[in-house]
Amino acid sequence: MKKTYFISAIIAFVVSLTVISGFNYLNPNKENLSKVTNTTNDKVNTKVLYAANTEGEIVPLDFTKTTNKVLDAVVHIQVKKKNPYQGNRSYQYRQLPDPFREFFDESPFGNFFQQPYRGQPKEKNNEQEQRVPELVPMGTGSGVVINDKGYIITNNHVIDDADEIEVTLHNNTTYKAAIVGTDPSTDLALLQIKANDLTILPLVNSDDVEVGEWVLAVGNPFSLNSTVTAGIVSAKARNININKDKFAVESFIQTDAAINPGNSGGALVNLNGDLIGINTAIASQTGTYNGYGFAVPSNIVGKVVEDLLNFGVVQRGLLGINITTLNTQLANEKDIDLTQGVYVANVQEEGAADKAGIKQDDVIIAIDKKTVNTSPELQELVARKRPGDPVEITLVRNGNKKDITVILESSTGTTKVKKKEHQKILALLGANLEELDKKIAKDLNIEHGIKITELFAGKLRKETEIKEGFIITHVDGRKVKTVDDLMNALENKQGGVLLEGIYEDIPGKKYYAFGLDS
Repeated sequence: MKKTYFISAIIAFVVSLTVISGFNYLNPNKENLSKVTNTTNDKVNTKVLYAANTEGEIVPLDFTKTTNKVLDAVVHIQVKKKNPYQGNRSYQYRQLPDPFREFFDESPFGNFFQQPYRGQPKEKNNEQEQRVPELVPMGTGSGVVINDKGYIITNNHVIDDADEIEVTLHNNTTYKAAIVGTDPSTDLALLQIKANDLTILPLVNSDDVEVGEWVLAVGNPFSLNSTVTAGIVSAKARNININKDKFAVESFIQTDAAINPGNSGGALVNLNGDLIGINTAIASQTGTYNGYGFAVPSNIVGKVVEDLLNFGVVQRGLLGINITTLNTQLANEKDIDLTQGVYVANVQEEGAADKAGIKQDDVIIAIDKKTVNTSPELQELVARKRPGDPVEITLVRNGNKKDITVILESSTGTTKVKKKEHQKILALLGANLEELDKKIAKDLNIEHGIKITELFAGKLRKETEIKEGFIITHVDGRKVKTVDDLMNALENKQGGVLLEGIYEDIPGKKYYAFGLDS
């Protein structure tokens, strides 16, 4: 038996040698198997794509220099919200008979109002501490540092409804961010962090972007930090009807660079590393990348940022018309001898266009000598203007071309830009305010009030249960009749603040307390 095993082993060894020898014979340029697995220091040439540089020379396409220039300027954004059930003391005490327990529960005075009500057993201190409102992560996105003062541009939908915003740089340093301003019409928001020596990305003229040119999308899809994808510009001035704001502006740069959830607010850059757009949306039936992504052009971004920094609110100039892109079917229906342009479907009475003489059925073919063939193109050009700005409209009416100058107006019909005062304290509160209409005040049987029209990340949302629409009538027991009254009461305030007021659709007075930092 042992002899048989020995003979079998010899046969197997001979067969193995024969196979290896045959392999080397058939592959004379190959090393033997033991050497094939060794590593090599020789570089493998993978540059198979070519493009023309600024001098027109054909050179290998290389994204590494662009990537190195961009990565440090793109940040990760995490949005946190209060858990409405866990650790929310105002929720637990909602049924308490002492109203001030709820009003001051989230304030610096909260410790004085934490005694249990009748019939409720006393709790240990550690159990009381567990009732402190808990901030839980609710979503992530991306942002782009645009100047050395810590200003970061992102999408409004990334930070909308946030109670706290955290920004993490490429070097993993994390900062709390404050909202400087938002613009739902373009789905953009401006944040600020307290940081120095930041890498920034310059905005360039997005009109110079050409269909077919290479671009990179940089962001944090699926929380995968610092992800870079490459593609080309597939189209310009795209409208995909994703923004439902009343004055929505959609004139996206379309790209086939992969954009996924989490990329929102990130950078779309050219090969020079210049910011040409803010990645905003994807066209997908699955919610993930399906071939096309969309970015807000840098020219719109620049206008929004400039307005938020200079005025505190975006100044939007309006023509006062309803429009649609002209096509062959519409041209035949309206007996128009054109196939390209923007058809005026309706003119708002006493609006800017109406006052200038634009009429229904006109076809706009240029804005300030720049040709417009689609509604998004017209929207984008007008969105760069402010109330009071003149716009030269070239149109065709009954086959005749004519130029008309329109003075743009705001949504309220004025030509004046309006600066939002008290930006610092409003940003701290996280609110936009307006004085209550006198008729509404009379219907509510009150003399005055300041209405909260919008809430975003700040003291009010973080420390109270206040809702949009709340009408403030008193601060710390004192009447406030104007926004200036309210701001003056809070400007140099330290410690706790008590707001008193009402809602239009909820009976009774309501009170909210919060603390102001020294």
